[in-house]
Amino acid sequence: MRLLCVFFQFTEEKLGQAEKTELDAHFENLLSRADITKNWTEKILRQTEVLLQPNPSARVEEFLYEKLERKIPSRVTNGELLGQYMTEAASDFGASSPYGQTLIKVGETQKRLGIAERDFIHSSSINFLTPLRNFLEGDWRTISKERRILQNRRLDLDACKARLKKAKAAEAKAAAEHELRVAQTEFDRQAEVTRLLLEGISSTHVNHLRCLHEFAEAQATYYAQCYQYMVDLQKQLGRFPSTFVGNAEAAASPPLSASPPAATLPLLQAVSPNTVDGTLNPADVKPPASGTRKAKVLYDYEAADSTELGLRADELITVYSLPGMDPDWLIGERGNQKGKVPVTYLELLS
Repeated sequence: MRLLCVFFQFTEEKLGQAEKTELDAHFENLLSRADITKNWTEKILRQTEVLLQPNPSARVEEFLYEKLERKIPSRVTNGELLGQYMTEAASDFGASSPYGQTLIKVGETQKRLGIAERDFIHSSSINFLTPLRNFLEGDWRTISKERRILQNRRLDLDACKARLKKAKAAEAKAAAEHELRVAQTEFDRQAEVTRLLLEGISSTHVNHLRCLHEFAEAQATYYAQCYQYMVDLQKQLGRFPSTFVGNAEAAASPPLSASPPAATLPLLQAVSPNTVDGTLNPADVKPPASGTRKAKVLYDYEAADSTELGLRADELITVYSLPGMDPDWLIGERGNQKGKVPVTYLELLS
């Protein structure tokens, strides 16, 4: 009978034929905040999964393994697979040939990029995705359950109010008043339980904020590693004898650089005679009379030979360029020391 009254109360409310007990503004605000948190947490979680694993089939496979509580098999990243193919190709082409040597070096870098990607995915999954999932599958389910119970308690309370209004006889009115008091007590108790859970959303935000910082830190570390690996590869490829790269250099577009192009630096007025067989002798180079620039060193750099200048992070050096010089390199001076320095390790100052 009581369930039937609750059903009638719900139906009449939907038809606008019955009054309902309204929750206070603070409670309604907590409900709205909880719904917003749940909706955006779901969207952020799903899009982060897409970012970390763009392959939808792989995501479905990982989801099934997770639901079956089985260990997800280790998957080779695309970078590692590409590196493996390049290394195997070098063996067939001849590891000592120019193309084979280049394949090996590029392949090794691709493997390092793939390993860095795998570490980033693993770290992000543990420190960011898992807490978001735990909220949706744990705290939010509990909140949803208690909200449904509160809704039923509220419907029961309003049904009791309606019965009291309709009661005529003293005995029926007394029974209706007793049911109303019981329903009111149960509603108030459930409302308090639900309110406490909803207020816990603030703690959820604090936890997710910490996880977001860890995710950003992992992403920054990953991209810094990738950048460094590519800079190292660029240095290795740039040191190949000219006969190894041949016409490829002329056909290739200049590499991207985070620093301003070397063309913006002052050039010596004439080609210096301080070269022998195309090899620069920085010790004999004279700086231009005016227009040299200061540069801040971004990373430590170990000189590969006597023509290069070793660098220490955060130090300031003087730099300038020479006509016909590789745009990825500049002449750097520190006191009496002088040598070639890579542009990618510098921040040019005005």
